[in-house]
Amino acid sequence: MSFDDSPVTVVLGPNGNGKSTVTHALACAFQPVVDGENYKFSSFFTPNPDALWQGSRLEITHSYREGVNEHKRKIVEYTKRTDRWCPRYARRPSRDVFYIGIDKCVPLIESESRAARINYSTETIEEQLISTILDKASHILNRHYSAFNIHTSSGKKFIGVESNELKYSALSMSAGEQRVFYILGKIFRAGKNSLILIDEIDLLLHDNAMKKLIEVIRERASAKNLQIIATTHRETILAQENLINIRHIVIKSGRSLCFSETKPDAINRLTGSQPRPIEVFVEDDLAAAIFKKIASQLKGVKYIVVERYGAAINCFTAVAGLLLGGEDCEHSLFVLDGDLYKSDREKRKYIEALLTGTDQRSTEYRSIALSKISQFELPDAMSPERYLHSIIVSINDEANDEHVEIIDCAREINSVDDDYKYIDDLLCRIGWDREVGLSKIIDLVAISDQWPGYIASIKDWMRQQIDEMTETL
Repeated sequence: MSFDDSPVTVVLGPNGNGKSTVTHALACAFQPVVDGENYKFSSFFTPNPDALWQGSRLEITHSYREGVNEHKRKIVEYTKRTDRWCPRYARRPSRDVFYIGIDKCVPLIESESRAARINYSTETIEEQLISTILDKASHILNRHYSAFNIHTSSGKKFIGVESNELKYSALSMSAGEQRVFYILGKIFRAGKNSLILIDEIDLLLHDNAMKKLIEVIRERASAKNLQIIATTHRETILAQENLINIRHIVIKSGRSLCFSETKPDAINRLTGSQPRPIEVFVEDDLAAAIFKKIASQLKGVKYIVVERYGAAINCFTAVAGLLLGGEDCEHSLFVLDGDLYKSDREKRKYIEALLTGTDQRSTEYRSIALSKISQFELPDAMSPERYLHSIIVSINDEANDEHVEIIDCAREINSVDDDYKYIDDLLCRIGWDREVGLSKIIDLVAISDQWPGYIASIKDWMRQQIDEMTETL
């Protein structure tokens, strides 16, 4: 897992896939320089009857500075071969580390054991840093904070604030409010080059507050050369991947994998909904069945949605309408059956009639539109239904028992008064539901020698799109 590129990294993944393990391991990997916390591996990886942690191994590659000397990409290995972790804690690299766990989400009132009146003394803190924290908290929580206090009761200290002439302590704070002040306190008081680890940064915060918190910590991390690593389940963090690193971790086949790009499968793991970012627009249900077969061969059906636009002439209206509506059509393809508007000259004629103008935007739209229109490779003067029928009746040795029935029925159809009936009559003879029947017919056509040439240009585009959507290490 790499943390390069941005000073802030957020790790996403389903429950139980290792997000917290990453932050726990990093918390133990350094000894403090000045004010940092000093965690031991036993703080998080406590031996117990089910897990002694023997045989565990962790390798960190890091860069650091000692005075004027800068050390680049030094490797440190941590292992537990017997009862002790190596290297010894005193030999760990030095770096101030601060860990913020989910225990900081518990409202103070819920951890307070006293039920009687709680008396405390109050001290108002007026240092410049506190003023900054109040400003940032006001921005994050959309509430004006005017003062910050430290309360003391029975030797215990806890915070308090003043907002809109209301003065209250952490005993009366909401859990999310309390945690925001805790996180801000750690981040704004941490020294240069510190590592700050935040488990479940989204916990108890609504989306807008979390978004603003990320912006604040990213700004502070850049200013003070901090490194901040957080975990979350909240997929809305993806809207900020221009500011921060996003890392997805998932267990597959017993291995923990890390992906640096957000692909549809990552969204599915987090939300339970499968994004289908590849859009294909076709004339009819026959073309839709062909596309689903191509996608199946490329193992990418789950990434694709197929829409029908009807008559071939509507292809040009569809692509022009989407472009004029602000769509970039990056993952869209508009497919003609191949019997009409075959040449680039014909396509350009209809595109220019819809996307008029001499300005640069209109010129760009026309270029994009032409590049987004493709077609199946049909012989001249032949409809797709007639061509597919000719392929089916020519198939011999490759057919299985189910395919033989399709072939025999197709051979009984020698002449029709409309080319569409080559397929319609075949479906009628066998008695299949149309969607099921088209799928079975295309399965048969796909074993023929003519299939690769018929779908060649479409399949190349599809392969490129599906490769972009597939998670790779």
